[in-house]
Amino acid sequence: MTKIIVDGAEVDVPPEYTLLQACEAAGAEIPRFCFHERLSIAGNCRMCLVELVGSPKPVASCAWAVRDCRPGPKGEPPEVKTRTPMVRKAREGVMEFLLINHPLDCPICDQGGECDLQDQAMAYGVDSSRFKENKRAVEDKYLGALVKTSMNRCIQCTRCVRFATEVAGVPELGAIGRGEDMEITTYLEQAMVSELQGNVVDLCPVGALTSKPYAFAARPWELTNTESIDVTDAVGCAIRVDTRGREVMRVLPRINEDVNEEWISDKTRHQIDGLRVQRLDEPYVRQGGRLRPATWSEAFHAIAAKLRATRRERIGAIAGDLAAVEEMFALKDLLVRLGSTNFDCRQDGTALDPRWGRSSYLFNATIPGIDEADGLMIIGSNPRKEAPVLNARIRKRWRTGALKIGVIGERADLTYDYAYLGAGPETLARFAEHPPARLSRQIWLVGQGALARPDGAAVLSAVARAAVSTGALTDGWNGFSVLHTAAARVGGLDIGFVPGDSGLTAAAMASGGVDVLFLLGADEIEVESRAFVIYIGTHGDRGAQRADVILPGAAYTEKSGIYVNTEGRVQMGDRAAFPPGNAREDWAILRALSEAIGAKLPYDSLAQLRAALFKAFPHLARIGAIMPGNPDDVRKVAMRGGAMEKAPFRSPIDDFYLTNPIARASAVMAECSALAERAAATAAE
Repeated sequence: MTKIIVDGAEVDVPPEYTLLQACEAAGAEIPRFCFHERLSIAGNCRMCLVELVGSPKPVASCAWAVRDCRPGPKGEPPEVKTRTPMVRKAREGVMEFLLINHPLDCPICDQGGECDLQDQAMAYGVDSSRFKENKRAVEDKYLGALVKTSMNRCIQCTRCVRFATEVAGVPELGAIGRGEDMEITTYLEQAMVSELQGNVVDLCPVGALTSKPYAFAARPWELTNTESIDVTDAVGCAIRVDTRGREVMRVLPRINEDVNEEWISDKTRHQIDGLRVQRLDEPYVRQGGRLRPATWSEAFHAIAAKLRATRRERIGAIAGDLAAVEEMFALKDLLVRLGSTNFDCRQDGTALDPRWGRSSYLFNATIPGIDEADGLMIIGSNPRKEAPVLNARIRKRWRTGALKIGVIGERADLTYDYAYLGAGPETLARFAEHPPARLSRQIWLVGQGALARPDGAAVLSAVARAAVSTGALTDGWNGFSVLHTAAARVGGLDIGFVPGDSGLTAAAMASGGVDVLFLLGADEIEVESRAFVIYIGTHGDRGAQRADVILPGAAYTEKSGIYVNTEGRVQMGDRAAFPPGNAREDWAILRALSEAIGAKLPYDSLAQLRAALFKAFPHLARIGAIMPGNPDDVRKVAMRGGAMEKAPFRSPIDDFYLTNPIARASAVMAECSALAERAAATAAE
């Protein structure tokens, strides 16, 4: 630690701190536009000028390290002043220069109310301008479907350029020209293709980059903010849902250092227009081959009549990828009361089973653990499509030069360099039988592209065997890590939403193993049998089209629910809006249905349901915490063995933007999908 005096107060800070960080550690407020904690230092804006005692002029605090400060003449600690007349005059001068060309767009700018330039001009600017010349004009750029540009407002802070290059790993933005002619551009006037591009809107300190789908929709003071959790993948990013009345207006990231830092994917941010269209807002019953609107009592009566005529072993349930833990718990409880053990949360057929131990299906290294890893083997996964924020975390570690990465599976652009080792099980078998040199902290990341196959159990065992033989399991470190693609999967496995000893899997139920089938938002599986299908969900997607009775449920923004992410972290999302029409929360639907069919569930409120859930599974009450698995479970899985097929591993996600019913209903996601397909075709040519 190094001592430094800030405005008369002595503080101890690490020597690698910048003066800006040291000043903030001492409680001083330092304005900035170009500096950002997660990006490289540019030193463009000069707004962070401070007085360093002994320096003939103000210094840019973002670009001056504490270790570079000279001690005083008698060896006293370096002294920094942030509130002197020199500093005030310097900041006023910088602000005056920034506003020379910035247009007076505040009344019609989407950034109004959340604009750093607006706020800092009020705090550090002067009340008049001395410049009478014409302001410069810059042509707006086309960046795609998500980012709207107004480049007259740009102050060349280059945050967007640094984010695209350093964090997203797709260097599609850059600066051309010098001085007054400098412009931020994509060079070839093409759409951005990164799955994280929406984050540049949050980073822009002025109104040069704003959200195109949200343009002119609302002002920040009109919105109600609700903290929640993203369910578009299994990472569980912390988000803030902003609503006006009953409508979700936008989704923004929340800071969670252990999960998403402060980034979210474009699907998380922009699929919300799908919440407004193709919604199921009343029950439906199929008559004469056509679905017709019905009352709740009519729908329950039709279900009760069918259940009475069905043997208990011919009743089943499949939970979808967006289901919360509470509703899966209630559905399992209902099936057990009906005498059935045919329930499954693995609609993709992944070879994971809670009976093999919790460590066999978690990302045991944890997401923060990526920052400590020195070796990463990716097997049957494309993290860029399956978990873009986690992929950015991998890139962050890779950029330090301390992470060696290998890939077995598809040869894809993951935004970082890796050693391509092979396409399928034969390569994996060689690693399991002849392990390479050991690294101290390895991660063996296996995706659903390797597990959701007929030989998935054998692949899982081979990965576990390779992880054990290469030393990925040591004291205090478990590198065996499963990357899930469904937000509901780990929670479903935790509560045992898998077939009992004589129960049927999701594939067996969908192919004719049952006569009555509950689909709890399960839209990614084709029901090929003549079963009587009861669909509880939000959109007129695949499950609703196959249903005989539709019970309209609540989307993730319309209910309070617990989700467990891929690393086993328990998280809770709060309700931000209400379901449309006669739609209800899923657990409430199941509670009302249970009474109508004579198998009443013993909870009348969400609090009572959670009390029963926490009693059965106490670790789910520890919101924000991870209950680690036992590494011995991985060693047991490694000994299971099995024969693997020769087919190469392939990621289960072909189109990142259309992976769930909400996204498939979204016009914005459809446009992004078309742009991505066009970009891929152009690259192939």
